[in-house]
Amino acid sequence: MQNDASGIPNFEFRIPQCGRLLGVDYGTVRVGLSVCDADRLISSPLDTYRRRSNLLDAEYFQKLVADEEIVGLVVGLAISLNGTEGPKAKECRDYAAWLNGLTNLPVAFQDERFTTHYANDVLENLGLNPRERKERRDAVAAQVILQVWLEAAALDRDAKIG
Repeated sequence: MQNDASGIPNFEFRIPQCGRLLGVDYGTVRVGLSVCDADRLISSPLDTYRRRSNLLDAEYFQKLVADEEIVGLVVGLAISLNGTEGPKAKECRDYAAWLNGLTNLPVAFQDERFTTHYANDVLENLGLNPRERKERRDAVAAQVILQVWLEAAALDRDAKIG
C-alpha cells in the first residue's frame, strides 16, 4: 500500500470476477454492512455493527467473512460535495486498509455521497419510526454502496464485451 501526497492510504485491489462481496458503510460508532449474491446481481442489507474494540471487531469481521464466503470488500468512500477527499475519506481508507490487513481480501472503493440520506428516505417511506430507521439506516446505506458498485462493474464489463 502506498500513500498519496496528502498521506492518505491510496489503494484499490482487483476484485475477483465472481463470488460474494461485502459492502461497508464506515462509521466511527456503527458500520453498515451488506452482501451480494455470488452472481453479483443484487445486494442486500446484512447488519449494522456497533464497533467495540479492535480485538472484538477483528473477531467479528473474520467470522463474518468466513461465514458469508466473502471474496472482496466494497467500502464507501466519503467524498466531499466538491469531489475532493477530506479527513473522513482518510478515515474510510484507513479502515479499508485495516479490513484488508485483517481479512487479506481485495478492496474497492465506491463514492458514498448521499447514501445515508437515500437510505433514510427509503426507510421513512416504509413507515419505520425514527428508532427503527436509525437501527437499519447504515446497513441500507451499505446496500446502496454495494449495489451502485455492482451496477458500475456490470456496465464496465458490458462495455468491454461489446
